[in-house]
Amino acid sequence: MKKTIYENGIEYVLVGDYYFPNIAPPEKHNIGKYGMLHEEYIKQHRPGLYSRLILTGKLNDYLYEIDKTCHERIEHIIKDMAKSEGVTEEIKSKNQLQWIGLMNNIKARAEEIIYSEIVYA
Repeated sequence: MKKTIYENGIEYVLVGDYYFPNIAPPEKHNIGKYGMLHEEYIKQHRPGLYSRLILTGKLNDYLYEIDKTCHERIEHIIKDMAKSEGVTEEIKSKNQLQWIGLMNNIKARAEEIIYSEIVYA
């Protein structure tokens, strides 16, 4: 018996006495904080979208894109806010605790923007 056969455009592999289709499960992405928060939001507030994404098998890709977009956007917002408020490396070298406080404040405000623009929209 042949090790592999092609039938109806699908490759089959011989395992023991049986041929099994040689298919791979869809690629799963690791979803971070913002993707998981968005999933809970659409599950509760947009059940039609949530069901459609599950049924088409696109939920994981969708949430990965949301998470990636949020991380890119938050990074951009933090850089812009730090620059506009004068939070520089000079402050970091002179007074690290002040710099950490300023950056934590900026990050918290940037996350609030992300929540309202992307995660809960």
